[in-house]
Amino acid sequence: MPPGLDNLKHIVVLMMENRSFDHMLGGLKAQDPRIDGLTGNESNLDTTGAAVKVQPQAEFQSQLDPDPDHHFPAVDLQIFNGDNSNPRVANMQGFVKSYFNQQRDVKHSQKIMYYFTPDKLPVLTTLATEFAVFNGWFSSIPGPTICNRAFPHYGTSFGQVSMDVFYVKEPYKSIYERMIAANPAHTAKIYYYDQASSTMEIVNLLQNQPKLFATYEQFLADCKIGALPDYSFVEPNYNDHDGDDGEELASDQHPDHNVQAGEAFIASVYNAIKQNPGLWASTALLIVYDEHGGIFDHVPPPACVPDGFVAQPNDTGTGRAFAFDRLGVRVPAILVSPWIPKGTVVSGRVFEHASIPATVTKFFLGDYDQRSPREKSADTFLDLLSLPVMRTDGPDFQ
Repeated sequence: MPPGLDNLKHIVVLMMENRSFDHMLGGLKAQDPRIDGLTGNESNLDTTGAAVKVQPQAEFQSQLDPDPDHHFPAVDLQIFNGDNSNPRVANMQGFVKSYFNQQRDVKHSQKIMYYFTPDKLPVLTTLATEFAVFNGWFSSIPGPTICNRAFPHYGTSFGQVSMDVFYVKEPYKSIYERMIAANPAHTAKIYYYDQASSTMEIVNLLQNQPKLFATYEQFLADCKIGALPDYSFVEPNYNDHDGDDGEELASDQHPDHNVQAGEAFIASVYNAIKQNPGLWASTALLIVYDEHGGIFDHVPPPACVPDGFVAQPNDTGTGRAFAFDRLGVRVPAILVSPWIPKGTVVSGRVFEHASIPATVTKFFLGDYDQRSPREKSADTFLDLLSLPVMRTDGPDFQ
C-alpha cells in the first residue's frame, strides 16, 4: 500500500452549491492545457440567433439574479437545446436560451456564459493547481440540489429528480449508517453549518442525531484537537442570517450568494485540517459542487450505469422517462492531500457523486454488497494519494 493510503485515517468531503466547472475553473486551461477548460471560442446562440461566446466577466454577486433554472426540464434544454428526437445527442447549446426564460431579457441571458479568471478565485484555483483537479467529475443527475445531494449520501436518489423530499428504500443505507453499523464500527458525521442553516438530510437521518450530526463550529474544534471522525461531510452556510456574532453570510456560492464568502469558507476548512500536522498527514479532503446551477459547461455529460430506478415522464417534466443512465453537467472537483503530486490533472476517467460513498466504503468497509448498481460501478479516487514521501509545500491561506 502506498504510504499515503497507509497513513490515511480521515476522508472529508466539502460540497458547495450550483457552479459549473467552466464557470469556476475553465480559465485555468490558459495556464495548463491539460485542464479541460475554456479556449474562449465556446459559444451558445441566444434567442435572436446571435452567437454568444464565453467571456471572463463573472462577478462575485448581483450578476446571476434571478437564479438560473436548474430543475430537470431546464437542464434538459441546456444539454440538448430543445432536441426531442430519438436518439438525441447532447450539444450543450441551450444554456443561453434556458436563462432567457427566467426574465425574457436577451442581454441578461448572455451572462450565463461568463466565467471567472483564476485570479478572482485564489483559494479554489490554488488548490486545483497545487493538488488534484478532476477534468471529468459530473453531477449525478441533470437536475437540482436535493436529488444530487442524495448520491453522495446513498449512491442513489431513489428515483427522485426534483426538489421534493426523497424517501429511502431498502436495502440501501446511507454511508453514515454503514459506517457506524460496521464491525468494527467506524465514525462518521455530517457537519451542518448551524441551526439556522441545517442539512436537508435531517429528514432521513434524524433518528441518529446526535451521533451523525454536528455543527461547523464543532468541525473546527474536532480538527484542532484531532477528534475528526473517519468520514466527515461538511456543509456551507446556505443562507444569510443573524448569528451569535452578527450577520452570517451565505457561503455556499449558490447564485446569487457572494462567491468570495464561499472562497473564505473553503479556505477555513482547508486551514482547519492543515493547521493540525497529524491531521494534515492523515486526511484526504474532497471539494466538490452538488450541481452546475444552470451555468454553462462545454463538456457533454456521459452515459453511466443506471442506479436501478426510473423517473416517470410526469416526474421529469419533459414528457420522457429518465432511467438514470446518464450523468448531469460537469462540476468543479478538487482532491487535497500532502500525498498527491503537485499539479495533478485527472483525465480520461469519469467521476460523479456516487464515487464518494463508493470510495469511503471501499477504503473503510471493503466488500459491502447492499449498494446501488451506480455506486458499485463508480470510480474511486484514493489512488491519487501516490507519493512515496509526504509533501511539505502546501499553500497557506490567511
